[in-house]
Amino acid sequence: MFKKLYTFLVLGATLACQASTTGPIAKVDGSTNLAPDQQQTVVAKEVANMITSYNYKKVALNDSLSGLIYDRYLKSLDQNHNYLLADDIKDFAKFKTVFDDDLKTGNLNNAFYIFNVYQKRYLERMNYSLAQIDKSFDYTQNETFTYDREKQPWVANETEMNKLWSQRVKYDLLNLKLASADVNKNKDNLRKRYQALISQAKKLSNQDVFQIFMDAFTESVDPHTNYFNPANAANFNIEMSRSLEGIGATLASENEYVTIKSVVAGGPADKSHQINIDDRIVAVAQATDGEYQDVVGWRLENAIALIRGKKGTTVRLKILPKGVSTSAKPRIVEMVREKIVLKDQLAKKEIRTYNSNGKTFKIGIINVPAFYIDFNAYRAKDPNYQSTTRDVKLILDTLKRENVDGVILDLRQNGGGSLIEAIELTGLFIKNGPVVQVRDTRNRVEVDEDEDPSVTYAGPLAVMTDRFSASASEIFAGAIQDYGRGIVIGSQTYGKGTVQSAIELDKVINPSIKEMLNSLTKKANGTGAESKFGQLNLTMAKFYRISGSSTQHKGVVPDIAFPSVIPMNKYGEDTEPSALPFDVINKSNYTKVGDFSTVIPELTKMHQDRMGKSNSYKYLLEDIADYKKRDAETSVSLNEQELKKQRDAEEQKSFERNNLRRAALNLPPLKKGQVRPKNEDLDFLKMEAGQILTDYINLSKDARYTNNVATPVQP
Repeated sequence: MFKKLYTFLVLGATLACQASTTGPIAKVDGSTNLAPDQQQTVVAKEVANMITSYNYKKVALNDSLSGLIYDRYLKSLDQNHNYLLADDIKDFAKFKTVFDDDLKTGNLNNAFYIFNVYQKRYLERMNYSLAQIDKSFDYTQNETFTYDREKQPWVANETEMNKLWSQRVKYDLLNLKLASADVNKNKDNLRKRYQALISQAKKLSNQDVFQIFMDAFTESVDPHTNYFNPANAANFNIEMSRSLEGIGATLASENEYVTIKSVVAGGPADKSHQINIDDRIVAVAQATDGEYQDVVGWRLENAIALIRGKKGTTVRLKILPKGVSTSAKPRIVEMVREKIVLKDQLAKKEIRTYNSNGKTFKIGIINVPAFYIDFNAYRAKDPNYQSTTRDVKLILDTLKRENVDGVILDLRQNGGGSLIEAIELTGLFIKNGPVVQVRDTRNRVEVDEDEDPSVTYAGPLAVMTDRFSASASEIFAGAIQDYGRGIVIGSQTYGKGTVQSAIELDKVINPSIKEMLNSLTKKANGTGAESKFGQLNLTMAKFYRISGSSTQHKGVVPDIAFPSVIPMNKYGEDTEPSALPFDVINKSNYTKVGDFSTVIPELTKMHQDRMGKSNSYKYLLEDIADYKKRDAETSVSLNEQELKKQRDAEEQKSFERNNLRRAALNLPPLKKGQVRPKNEDLDFLKMEAGQILTDYINLSKDARYTNNVATPVQP
């Protein structure tokens, strides 16, 4: 279905783009005066046209939507009202109802003008803060600093803003003072922090501004329609495929240097035997004869774009080894880029043992971090393409050989991913049949089915969810629940019930326009980004469970509920103002394979009885209550003694509760400053989920439940 929709878009989109220019943007003294380019003008017009023509929500680009874009844009720049002045907001008010017209014509000057004023104010605040560091502050006064100003009015004038930022500097120094008595060192550290912030602010490019503005536009339409500039499109596809093409190293920016922080085993950097942790990259060259580009002081993502590139191509790096002087002669390392699989982000397994009624049970737990698939390898018919379903199938085969009594799929924090993977993963646990229904913009409903009659795992099954389980996670958990194939345990899911199609704008923009822009910009190849115009993830349909219920807003409600560590009133589709509503369509034609309705009350009672006696559960509830209390706070004391007393009490409470939590899990206490061993697992809720599944296995053998609980399907 989505292939057909994509083809329709490519053929039917209005491609009569004009690379017209608008007048010069108003200069803002004190900013770097970033300005849009012609390519961004073309992209803005094309994205606006595609969203208004094909988005599922059918939103008109008018003054009403313009007002929403304006509000979101300001919020994304200065959510806490820490930089912009009330007069700035008055000046910007004239743009509130013109962003719709700007997007239609590709005029980005107004958006960039607002950003440049914001950048000016930001740099003013940083420079003012630098000048305050050497002042003497009195930490005996009963003064408070309001750090959360989102609901406060915009600051009236520069005098009031200076007062606010004097308090901010005082608070930053007080934080450092509580950690170290070395006043001069604290001032030096804070000075370096502010200078680094100034440096980073000045490195922002027009792509950054364009991305922020386009986010404000797309998210005003709906929360999951997104434009990604070329760099972000590359990162999105890396996240989706769990692989990338490059040298196999994790990089960070430290003191203006691109620094190696980890090396992927077996990757080009590892195999070179010339790259080590904390080495610094000072220059990058493409191929064996390309010119070096100095990357000292560069933004990290720009340097990464040079270092990444297509598999089989050559990259050369100038490296300053860890510890050597910056004036030393750099080492040259030449590598051939390879495909790097991010193995630490793939599905993983563990086996836990439970004792119940004098018997020992082995429960296999599979952590599924996302519904990933390497689309490029899949399209190329690579037999070893990376995917969630393939990885989980291999794990299930291993768990069966190890004779586990039950399996838990842990989908907590799994924000979704590929619809194909959600369908195919469900197919590992059922014979065949519908998995999800999809309704498009013309109200046509397509039922997507598992057509493979084989069953990889037919035994007792549970699925763990939390508030951040979304999209494909909800399709899978909902299908397992609707079929009666397994028990869903945890908290209510996110409620994302919309379908996005990823559209490569390079394939949509008129070729003649692309040629003209390329001749104007003369952009060099080999920057590591395959896309030139970016990618639009466009909401084009809506998910429905096979029972007919939308996953939008309501998500999946677990059969056995755990308290949510993630605040339900802050995160979730129902907290998004632009989200589509919940609704219901007809159910699909499917046959349940089991029914948990009789056994769930008994499992719930057994769970609640355990929780009533569980110290781990008690501490979890206390943690949730403490978080709510802290989250409601908006200010902090600037009185040193009072703040120290508060911090010491919080630190002691955290230390004691951590050891109480460890004692509840039969782990030895830690001394102050001692780091928790890496192999320790304090995930109490995961342990309890395994206990619930063990209870189910026991009950399913009980004559009172045998004919009512879900029975394993036969392969």
